[in-house]
Amino acid sequence: MADDTKMGTDWSDDELDAIVEDYFVMLSADISGQPYVKSHHSAALMDAIGRTHRSVEFKHQNISAVLDELGIPWIPGYKPKRNYQGAIFDAVDRYLTRHPGAIEKGFVRVVAPEPAADVFVSAPTRKADEPHMPDRLRRLVRKFDPVVRDFRNRTLGTAGEEFVLNVEKRRLAAEGRLDLAKTVEWVAKEKGDGAGYDILSFDVSGRKRLIEVKTTNGSARTPFFLTRNERDLSQERSVDWRLYRVHSFATAPRIFELHAPLENAVSLVPETWRAFVG
Repeated sequence: MADDTKMGTDWSDDELDAIVEDYFVMLSADISGQPYVKSHHSAALMDAIGRTHRSVEFKHQNISAVLDELGIPWIPGYKPKRNYQGAIFDAVDRYLTRHPGAIEKGFVRVVAPEPAADVFVSAPTRKADEPHMPDRLRRLVRKFDPVVRDFRNRTLGTAGEEFVLNVEKRRLAAEGRLDLAKTVEWVAKEKGDGAGYDILSFDVSGRKRLIEVKTTNGSARTPFFLTRNERDLSQERSVDWRLYRVHSFATAPRIFELHAPLENAVSLVPETWRAFVG
């Protein structure tokens, strides 16, 4: 039952810890396909901490917004709301620090590719007025950096490449080019990384598609690493090369394409330097 004395008051750390922990319980069930009822979780939480339904639902949406910035899937139905109190960042930090495996646990799974028409979506439009990221959230993103996490997660990367391989085969077969579908090649697996692309495919006319695959469980706007080799090839083979950004992979995988010059679609920021001694 809601406690009237809490109306309009800030959430305590104990209350925030309780709702974040329960959120991850629901998220884990959602990702693994286990049944759960959001309203039952909300009701139990309201009884435990004395907050109203509206307050609990709003805080769930705040958590979704933080997870979206961290490149972590969020629970459908709790659309991200970014007008959050700063204390929610610390609560998410405490949970992820105590549960270091929570970010990726169950977040990579084998997914059956849908028809290409359902998988491909438009790339996000560039926003000139991106909202300012609070400093505490910025520190949290640096600590659990989704770009580094995706880059190092070879299981996720391999699963995304296999997904694109199958999507391309099905696309060509649906376009009446079964002959080309049979020749689509998983270059990164057969020949190793370093080619500047992962999948060799074709358009319906038979022209090559050199596809670099970047996969995330996060949203379409989750940043990613691009190597010098990949960028160089995008410039050298600009007509043939393209980047497939696979996103929302653990829940409902979708792909958008980027073409050269990449600067027309993304902001490229230098991240590391090669250091020579002597």
